[in-house]
Formats: sequence, structure tokens, C-alpha cells
Amino acid sequence: MGSSVDQVVVIGGGAAGFFGAIACAEANPQARVWVLEAGYAPLQKVRISGGGRCNVTHACFDPALLVQQYPRGGKALRGAFTRFQPRDTVDWFGVRGVTLKTEADGRMFPVTDDSGTVVACLQNQAERLGVRVRTTAAVVAVEREGSGFVVYLKSGERLACDRLLLATGSSPQGHRLAKHLGHTLVPPVPSLFTFMVRDPELQELAGVAVPTVRMRLQCPDATPLEQTGALLVTHWGLSGPAILKLSAWGARALHDSRYRAELRVNWIPQITAEAARSQLAVAKAENPRRAIANTLPFNLPRRLSHYLVSRADIPIDHRWADFSRPQTHRLLQELTQGTYAIQGKGVFKDEFVTCGGVLLPEVNFKTMESRLCPNLYFAGEILDIDGVTGGFNFQSAWTTSWIAGQSMND
Repeated sequence: MGSSVDQVVVIGGGAAGFFGAIACAEANPQARVWVLEAGYAPLQKVRISGGGRCNVTHACFDPALLVQQYPRGGKALRGAFTRFQPRDTVDWFGVRGVTLKTEADGRMFPVTDDSGTVVACLQNQAERLGVRVRTTAAVVAVEREGSGFVVYLKSGERLACDRLLLATGSSPQGHRLAKHLGHTLVPPVPSLFTFMVRDPELQELAGVAVPTVRMRLQCPDATPLEQTGALLVTHWGLSGPAILKLSAWGARALHDSRYRAELRVNWIPQITAEAARSQLAVAKAENPRRAIANTLPFNLPRRLSHYLVSRADIPIDHRWADFSRPQTHRLLQELTQGTYAIQGKGVFKDEFVTCGGVLLPEVNFKTMESRLCPNLYFAGEILDIDGVTGGFNFQSAWTTSWIAGQSMND
């Protein structure tokens, strides 16, 4: 299309919308690019993400490994990540004055620890390139007109364009627009959430964290899912990176089971059950007069040790000298395969990710153009793509919108 582009409209003023508009304007400075945001301020999800720090991406620079972090969409993203991946994201922001740092778990944040740095960068780039950003510009309909589109705003205005990018996130209105233009929608359901466990004694441990546990999630009529990582006890149940990953991989099965499932937890995955049994025997021999709950030999938080001993139906002041074989068996069960009934879902801070969206085979991932509606493009969470927590959802937004922005000028 080159310099003959008259007008490009981007619906959605979030990460994907801004990044796609900027990529389009950079590739063709003659293009007139509009960003239409329904809300009062653009980039709100960027601003509040990562606790206000903005987890921009993840330091995983191998596309083959990167795609493994996407419960849905990894296969479609494989080629896309060879064109624009986290290293390109780091370079893109770095050249424009935003230096990113890598934390111990691989998450990457601006060195300022302030999401406002990322927001300002995107807004400044859009302004510098002449991208016209309009807020409170809710789109109520889109119609084909020749090879282009007419966008109808709630205000009554009509805006004609040659190419259209839908970057509306998980907005129901964005889904309606895509469906009206011929696309199939995979019904959206929540991803990345915490597990509600109605156990008052467990909830009293709120704030207790364990660096490494192994968990097995069993939903009715679904294949079990396993995950190893950090776990955090909360006022409503269980959270932490390992739980969030399970919620992402199990999003559909959990939704179908109305968030009722069984979670089996191994609190000491570093050692075998037999090694754990031996350590209990040693502890019994060395501490006959001491309380079991105060001297468990597994380096678990004291409050958690008390809870697990109690859950094994052992009195909290029970001494090692009186530790019986049945009690040993019950305690080992709680330590290595304790079962917890999931009875609902919570929320994860300010992250709100869904799985579902535009059916991926209907989109050409080399260009992000619709295979059904020429000159229509997609980017970000409107697609049936979602990643686990850690910057992967932003990365799929940067990648798909950069490709779309470039392609709208081919």
C-alpha cells in the first residue's frame, strides 16, 4: 500500500493498539493513523499492570521455548516470534529511552519500576509520529465499504478508513465487531486467577509462602495438570506463580467444572516420600521429648508445619516419643499429597487475562490480516491467545501489533 495509504483506524487504545499504530506510522509516515479509545484515558491496563511497575516482557529469547508459555496460541506465535520477540521488545524500548531490567524470575520491568515510563514512551512516540489518539471515542459499528471500512462512533460520527486494526482486548464490543465482520469467536473465559479453598485454618496462614511445591490439578472429566513453583497462602485460599500457571493451563476445564476441582500438593518435592519417612524417623530418635509440630525436619514455615501436623489429625503438642506408625503415614500423606478442594476462583491483583477470542486459523500470522475480510487486522488479546504470568501476555501484544502495523503498509 506504501505511501498511497489514506487512513488507518486502530480500535483500542491499549498496549496492542498503540504499538500497532506506532509501527504503522513508522513504516509509512504518510499514513494518517487514528487510535480510537472508548475510555477516558488510553493505556490503562499498561499503567496498572505489574502492581504499577509494568511487566513489559520476559527474558526468554528463544522462540521455541517462548511459545511453551502460552496455553493457547503458542503454535500460531512460533513464526511471529522469529520476527519480533522479547529481545526486539527490549531493543525497541531501549532505543526510545526506556531501559528494561531483568529480575531473578526472568520478568522484565523498566529500571524506573514505574509503568508511567512505558505509558509516556508510547504516548510520546505516537505524538511524534502524528498518530491521532481520541479518547471517549466508543465504536458502535463497523461496515465494509468497497475495499475499506466505515467506522461508526457513539457520538454519531463516521470515519472511513482503508485498513482497520482491531486491538480491543477482551472487550465484548470488540468481539461483536469481529463477529459482524465474519469471524468466529471462541467464547472467552478467565485465565490467571487464584484458587478459593474454604478452609479457615488454611486461611489463617495468609502470607505464608513456600518457594517450591509440586501440584496436581484434577478437574472432572479432564486430564490432570501438574505444575512446580512458588505457592502463596492467601485470605481466600492459594495463589503464587505455580497456582497462576495452573489456572492458565486449566482455564477451560476449570470453567467447565464451575471452578470445582481437586488440588493435590506436595510441600516437599525436593525429596522422595521414602527420604521424608527416613527424616521423620531421625527426628523422632533425636527429639523424643520435643513437639513434632515445632521440629519438622523439612525447612517449612513454622505456621505451615503446625497446620500440616494438625491436618494429619496429630495434636499440636504431640511429642516425637509418642509418634505412631499410623500418624507417620498420615503426616507423610499431608506433606507429599495433601488434597484441597477448590471451590471457586479469586482474582490476581490487577491482572485480568482471558482465554478465548478470534479463532486463530482465521488470521494470517505472517501479517495478522484476516483470512476472511481483506484489510482487517488483529492484535493482542482479542485473539484466542493467552500466556502464563510473567510478561508473556504483553509480549504477544507487542509481537502481533508490530507485525500488523508493518503489514498494513505492504
